[in-house]
Amino acid sequence: MATVAALSSLPQALPKAFIKQLQQAVGKAYVLTAPEEQRVYECDAYLLMQAPPQAVVLPISTQQVADVVKACNQFDIAFTARGAGTGLSGGALALQGGIIISLNRMQRIVAIDEANQTATVEAGVVNGRLNEVLASSNFFFAPDPSSQSASTIGGNIAENAGGIHCLKYGVTTDHVLALEMVTTEGEVIWLGSSNRFNRGLNLTGLLTGSEGTLGIVTQALVALTRRPQAIQVFLAAFPNIQTAANCVSAIMRDGLAPAALELMDAFTVRAVNAAFGVGFPEDSEAVLLIEIDGTKASLAQRGTVLNDLLKSHQALQIKEATTPEDRHNLWQARKKAVASYGRYYPAFYLHDCVIPRSQLAPVLSQILAVCEHHNVAIANVFHAGDGNLHPHILFNPKDDGIHNRVHAAGVAIIDICLAAGGTLSGEHGIGIEKAHLMPKVFNPADLERMAAIKSVFDLSGRCNPGKLFPVRHGCGEVGAHGPFGKALVNTMPQQTWLGRSIAALAERGLWI
Repeated sequence: MATVAALSSLPQALPKAFIKQLQQAVGKAYVLTAPEEQRVYECDAYLLMQAPPQAVVLPISTQQVADVVKACNQFDIAFTARGAGTGLSGGALALQGGIIISLNRMQRIVAIDEANQTATVEAGVVNGRLNEVLASSNFFFAPDPSSQSASTIGGNIAENAGGIHCLKYGVTTDHVLALEMVTTEGEVIWLGSSNRFNRGLNLTGLLTGSEGTLGIVTQALVALTRRPQAIQVFLAAFPNIQTAANCVSAIMRDGLAPAALELMDAFTVRAVNAAFGVGFPEDSEAVLLIEIDGTKASLAQRGTVLNDLLKSHQALQIKEATTPEDRHNLWQARKKAVASYGRYYPAFYLHDCVIPRSQLAPVLSQILAVCEHHNVAIANVFHAGDGNLHPHILFNPKDDGIHNRVHAAGVAIIDICLAAGGTLSGEHGIGIEKAHLMPKVFNPADLERMAAIKSVFDLSGRCNPGKLFPVRHGCGEVGAHGPFGKALVNTMPQQTWLGRSIAALAERGLWI
């Protein structure tokens, strides 16, 4: 990350016959080939790399997606599915050229089934819009990433997005029942079932979080959650970030089971106040936002216990949001916190490692020391209850030598988190950004097995290439022909897409 890197200049033109076939599939107006149109899709929210596609296609149906994929196979063209472009790891970039298949026009909420607590939605449905439609019902869609006002459910599935309320309600995979998928051969299949008692391999779980590398999700059957009877949201201000972090561990240890538990440092509090006027206390070094929900009777007792616990951990100030409007404003300020940094710095770089909650205080202290050592600004706002850190390194790209310092600080932060027992990513994904760091967590055998799974779904390597893995695993590099593979090859019908893929790998000695 020496600079904002352009991975390639605008690629050479695609074959005219291929463009014509795309136009026949989706309509001439929905195939974008002009340089200025391609530039719009050259990056996602990970702004440190740019890779303009050779064309952008905007299908409006699953069949159109399938037709586009078949055309890519016929002409040997790479393809990458894209939602709203809010991803933070470069997962929606056309890294090796080819086309972007943008799913934003696929915005139908196909069905809401309150009796079975499910919704069927197309991949381009914006996360927040589904909850707007559900507002008058007794249910909601629980995954709520900070980008939910823009991010699509297809993108949330690709990255296995979390959000503020995943502490209690789980991440996206916990709410996906079935998926409609266009395979890398252009076949349309459904994975999963209409209930949680799916038999066989959990392929919906495998696809959720695969970052668009195994196929293209076009529809999802998602589970809806009943709204709690009552909600309380508390704001607690602390003298320093270590005290607040220790309080987080105590809240979780004492069984208060919050629905959300977020931490903001002093810089973030000031930035949010300046941007949105929410009145967060600025005479403290850290603020916790805590939500508990349940029955009215249970909340009365839990609210008292929580107040006592906050006081015992040196909370300087405790406030309760007493109205739905107050609660909404607090959470909107939290979700827009990153945008508020723009008043002070034009760019940021962050990681989203997850560490054990018990390590929050020492790790945050080490992160602060690292940023001081490299002379870079740091702001913290994160899912404290999960231990899912979001340290934002803030900088001006025009400053001399800043990129090297930002990069060095970022690597050091990763190393600190991994040494504390952490993981590379909680919800932003590996994509391009962290692919080179995968060997810090996985040994070569682990990576080969992951590449083998990728090859089962994507024999040609055309589907979102260049993501997840530190090197491109060619077929000759992947795995051995083991007993599990033999058994599966012998029982998998050859006429199916998965059967054909596994059989092809087996013939070449590549299926594990």
